[in-house]
Amino acid sequence: MTRKADFSKKNLAHASFRGEDFTEAELSETNLQGASLRDANLRGAQLRGADMSHDDFRGASLIGAQMENTQLPGAHLAGVDLSNANLHGANLEGADLRDANLNGVDLRHANLVGANLTGSNIEAAATLAGANLRDVIGLTEEQMDACRTRWAVTDRETSESR
Repeated sequence: MTRKADFSKKNLAHASFRGEDFTEAELSETNLQGASLRDANLRGAQLRGADMSHDDFRGASLIGAQMENTQLPGAHLAGVDLSNANLHGANLEGADLRDANLNGVDLRHANLVGANLTGSNIEAAATLAGANLRDVIGLTEEQMDACRTRWAVTDRETSESR
């Protein structure tokens, strides 16, 4: 329905887009705070710099979405397929990423402080350099070790350097 549409720089806060097709849509710098994007198709969507704070993405597809510097604090991304998405510099503080597919995701310099990553495959991300994983919930010690070897910032690293 909304395939390849241009909604860049619009104010769409608190709107409901449940089940909508935003494949390759242009949504850069759009205000989508508190929006419902449940079951939406956002494959390949351009979301650079968008404010998606506290959005509900459950059941959505974000495969290959371009989300550099996107604001996603408190977003509900549980079970969402983010494979090959670009989240370079994104703010995911306190986001719910339980069981999210993070295969091939670019998480360079992303802020994941306090995010719930239970059941996610963060170790399969394409890059984690500079990603802030302090106070994350749900990662095994093996996953944390894998993240540290790929230059992610973690609690243990901080306490050891003091």
